[in-house]
Amino acid sequence: MFDESLLDDPDALSRADFHGLLRGAAESGARVRTAARNAAEAGVESIRPDGRPRAVLVAGPGPVAGCTADLLTALAGGSAPVTLIRPTGVAAAPGALRWALPGWTGPLDLLLVASPDGTEPGLAILLEQAYRRGCSVVCVTPAGSPLADATAQVRGLAVPLTASPSEARTSGEPGAHTGEERPDGAERPVLTAGPGLLWSLLTPLLVLADRIGLLAADSPSVEALADRLDEVAERCGPAIATYTNPAKTLAAELAGTVPLIWTEGALAAAAGRHFATVLAALAGRPALAAELPEALTAHATLLSGDFAAGADPEDFFRDRVEEPEALHARVVLLREQEPDLTSPAPAARELALQRETPVSELEPAEGDSPLQTAAELLAITDFAAIYLALASTP
Repeated sequence: MFDESLLDDPDALSRADFHGLLRGAAESGARVRTAARNAAEAGVESIRPDGRPRAVLVAGPGPVAGCTADLLTALAGGSAPVTLIRPTGVAAAPGALRWALPGWTGPLDLLLVASPDGTEPGLAILLEQAYRRGCSVVCVTPAGSPLADATAQVRGLAVPLTASPSEARTSGEPGAHTGEERPDGAERPVLTAGPGLLWSLLTPLLVLADRIGLLAADSPSVEALADRLDEVAERCGPAIATYTNPAKTLAAELAGTVPLIWTEGALAAAAGRHFATVLAALAGRPALAAELPEALTAHATLLSGDFAAGADPEDFFRDRVEEPEALHARVVLLREQEPDLTSPAPAARELALQRETPVSELEPAEGDSPLQTAAELLAITDFAAIYLALASTP
């Protein structure tokens, strides 16, 4: 059940948000500024590289590492290949996860490790592998953690993680729960990487990528990124009414639906995959992300099958009290810029209209830098996932 009236009751939202998710999302801009200072103090800005690395490898627990690799790939624009090292193991617990370098890794490559917990022995083993192969290492992890010590032992660069007390409870494990209960006695799942933590991990890596020539993220660009996150927090805050709040509007539109997140552009694709992840992890809502134009064929059957808008002819006779409403698909179009003549967005809208499927659209302001575009898409969708979670009752 989705209680839309809760969205316009800031006090009720605050009572429901006992994990501080809205606060975590609102402080993202401050996280970026603090993380940039931490990176400078750790010596990132003083690095004098000999040139770009041959390849960049990204490793870490949970979905944050994947989103980091996605964003670096989109922002680097092909200047160097970015590869995500996925963990293996019998469980998602930090002690069970293991990572292994690709066989081709060598002295010309750069390993980036992002760990919000810093206790994974598998990552320490990965650092030893990188040291033996002569691979450069940069690790973003809590100061004083075992992983920070392991980074120093292999002569890598450790950047202290910027974190808040509300995130100290999470370990970055996929599918983790805090085990805490809501006031009604039901357990609520929380994000394995709470809102804002992504920027704490990503910002030092952006500063580093700027130093080695992978992308443009100098000090003014990072400050503009933080400002954009602050602007989105103001527009999407709990005190802003639903009809002028893009995140609350999107949350209300997604209630009772299976979101089909269709994206146009590399940055939008990264944001779309992240949105699908947080919808599942936080709101318990299944969502599918796909890039246009491939999404038009990959998801076409979903728009004419059981999840189509008119798939249940008996819905008129459904008991609105005793029988839950059937889930129907809703398309969410995420774009980096206004569509041009070569854009597949018009075809996507036409297909959705033909199948009587509603469409939500999200597009950043025109003329944004790539960093600002990523910030707006990620921040609005994070807020929307939080509102969907807070206003939903089991």
